[in-house]
Amino acid sequence: MMTTQTQSPNTAATESGLASRVVQITLAGLLGLFIVGGVGFSGIPVLHNAAHDYRHSTGFPCH
Repeated sequence: MMTTQTQSPNTAATESGLASRVVQITLAGLLGLFIVGGVGFSGIPVLHNAAHDYRHSTGFPCH
């Protein structure tokens, strides 16, 4: 007895869309961590001060 399983085109598109959203959310999170953490702890005073001022303006704790 042989069984076959087929996916409708909508199911494949939904899975592809979900994978795309997961990648986008992950990359956005990593970018956010870089901006808040990487730039905030930067040794370049201009970058550090810009990140510090932005954190104060949004209420993000930094002290």
